[in-house]
Amino acid sequence: MNFKRIAFAGAAAFALAACGQDASGDAATQEAAASEASASSEAASAQQEADTVEYDAPSGVYSPDDGHRYIVFSYLHQGYSRPILRWDDWTGELDWNAEAPADSSVSIAIDAESINSGVEEFDGHLKGERFFDVANYPEITFVSTEVEKTGADTGTITGELTIKGATRPVTLDVTFRKGAYDERNNIYKLGFSGATTVMRSDFGVGAFVPVVSDEVDITIETEWEMPAPESE
Repeated sequence: MNFKRIAFAGAAAFALAACGQDASGDAATQEAAASEASASSEAASAQQEADTVEYDAPSGVYSPDDGHRYIVFSYLHQGYSRPILRWDDWTGELDWNAEAPADSSVSIAIDAESINSGVEEFDGHLKGERFFDVANYPEITFVSTEVEKTGADTGTITGELTIKGATRPVTLDVTFRKGAYDERNNIYKLGFSGATTVMRSDFGVGAFVPVVSDEVDITIETEWEMPAPESE
């Protein structure tokens, strides 16, 4: 609401009345002020509605939708480019609390050998001892320890990330996308985006630092699903 304009309109109306102006002018001024106040109120209401997220998916244990789950990472390569790689195979569990999202938890397990750079020869290097050493460390895991709601559709998830036998705390910035009932498949669905940055040397994957950056940006896009009762 624009209080300065409304106050100015009120003062103008008083001055007109004092100078003997007719009541119609005063009424018009007051009507304009009321109209402006109403418009401001409607705009505020619309913004409040836009900032409200509906969690239209009940509490329960959700699994990743295999067709809509992505974990990718990128880094600066010798200052020239930022390659984008992904892990093709991973699973997890989301224990969702619809009434209190901060009480939710999530765990993820990645098949380290499923790393995909788009270059077969490079994939072989990444699977070797200098990097992920998948023969001895076949799995990468993340287990949440704390969830914090920071806004209508934002939050953070802190947890323990384990790569190549090294476990370190990591915090992801998370955006809640949507929660709904999927009538066609009779399932409930939730969608989230997450991002964080880690230092790969913290996990024993520091070959060629600093020629290739130590900082690695990780992005997660996931849709989670849970079967709905047959009666749905």
